[in-house]
Amino acid sequence: MSARQVKFCGWGYEGEGLDATEEKLVLGTVAARFGVDGFERKAAPKPDDITLPAPRVAAPGDLAGLVSADHRDRLLHTYGQSYPDYVRMFARDFAHAPDLVGHPESEEDVAALIDWAGGANVAVIPFGGGTSVVGGVEPAVGDGFAAVMSLDLTGLDRVLEIDRASRAVRVQGGMRTPALEAALKPHGLTLRHFPQSFEMATVGGMIATRSGGHFATLYTHIDDFVEATRSVTGAGIMETRRLPGSGAGPSPDRLMIGSEGSLGVITEAWLRLQDRPTHRASTAILFDDFFAAAECVRQIAQSGLYPANTRLLDQNEALVNGFGDGRRSVVVLGFESHDHPVDAWMNRGLEICRANGGHYDAEAARDPEGHKQGAAGAWRSAFIKMPHFRTAQVANAIISDTFETAITWDRFREFHENVMAATTRALHDATGRAGIVTCRFTHAYPDGAAPYYSFHALGRHGALMEQWTEIKKRASDAVIEHGGTITHHHAVGRDHMPWYARQRPALFGAALKAVKGTLDPHGIFNPGVVVT
Repeated sequence: MSARQVKFCGWGYEGEGLDATEEKLVLGTVAARFGVDGFERKAAPKPDDITLPAPRVAAPGDLAGLVSADHRDRLLHTYGQSYPDYVRMFARDFAHAPDLVGHPESEEDVAALIDWAGGANVAVIPFGGGTSVVGGVEPAVGDGFAAVMSLDLTGLDRVLEIDRASRAVRVQGGMRTPALEAALKPHGLTLRHFPQSFEMATVGGMIATRSGGHFATLYTHIDDFVEATRSVTGAGIMETRRLPGSGAGPSPDRLMIGSEGSLGVITEAWLRLQDRPTHRASTAILFDDFFAAAECVRQIAQSGLYPANTRLLDQNEALVNGFGDGRRSVVVLGFESHDHPVDAWMNRGLEICRANGGHYDAEAARDPEGHKQGAAGAWRSAFIKMPHFRTAQVANAIISDTFETAITWDRFREFHENVMAATTRALHDATGRAGIVTCRFTHAYPDGAAPYYSFHALGRHGALMEQWTEIKKRASDAVIEHGGTITHHHAVGRDHMPWYARQRPALFGAALKAVKGTLDPHGIFNPGVVVT
């Protein structure tokens, strides 16, 4: 059986995506929402539509078998999955395509390619699942390099060791998460870290970008699951000691978690696992007031119940995603455990919801399959399909994108109102007509929440990049000015660098630059990302 081919423009694999009926439904919903009859459609690009310059370098003979200059391969490794990435793909603009694509199959291959690149002044862009929505894998490195190589790590795709007693796995960095879960299932184990990019994401990519996953409380970031890492840097191998915890100085693992390929390549990791859950309860609770729902989430986050899911959707977020009537906010509340029934936890969670004005279907709340039913099920289905919407949206000049952040509870209401207002104004100014801004919580902490904002507007072909840029800039300015983080889980990439530089202490930025000088003496790893 031949391997599935990843799309060079679009989410997932060739042959997957929205069918004609689903796309018609998506576009019809948008048309009705904005009161238009239809859209001006632009055809998606095909590989033959695009001309690329010849590679500026060639790998030496002993590495030639690890390197590709194939046309489609170079196109596939030019962009990630962000809205501006798609706009430029539809414009047939692949100006920053890599000269070469490296395909290592072992850590030794990675080291050899990096050693050659350092000596040849070739920039190296580590590439895992290619799911970055912030310009994290684009080979836009300036004019200071002889060439650029995208280093595709999906050939490092093996589980190396499972420690059942400690519930941990040693796995190569290029393994995709569905394959990892399949390998763990016979052992009754799971990583239980399901970002929206799960289908395509790799272990090393999730670690490098500080991925946010399935759990809305307690276990939120990939950080919580990393036990040890092994990386190839420009100065050699850096392997950390595998421990359940340590107080021995600053953590070397934390240095690589979130480094986004700017310090080296994560080739292996030990990850903490969990027993697969066997007890579940989930339901949706409706609220007439958004801030009452937010207060409910705060109380649950501080209760010590630690639900697997406590996502808040405002009334418009619920409506946009196909359920609700646009009048009520929804809290999707779920508990799961391998060890014990979760009824008591769900009952207490629902008590908190009732005390804050929430109402729900009591029978559905007792259904262990409740997460697949009703409002909760509709949201789950929409969430899985969302990445496939982008191709249709850009083809029809529909601006639809997201940004996410985190803020402490004491500042949430003022923060939320300011960010919503700034983004709403930006949509109107950029497009000349009203848009829609919605909010949901992806994660909740005892001291704050992670609001995730979506914005929707009608754009114009030929101006989409400028329109998106204005909206993105003004929304990001509002997030930083009002005390939030520029990203809770989407990483920094190139798109967020101006605001990340404002958020982090200047002295920390200087220290990080010094670290890069040690680990990346030739300055070839993902230039312009995280470290400047």
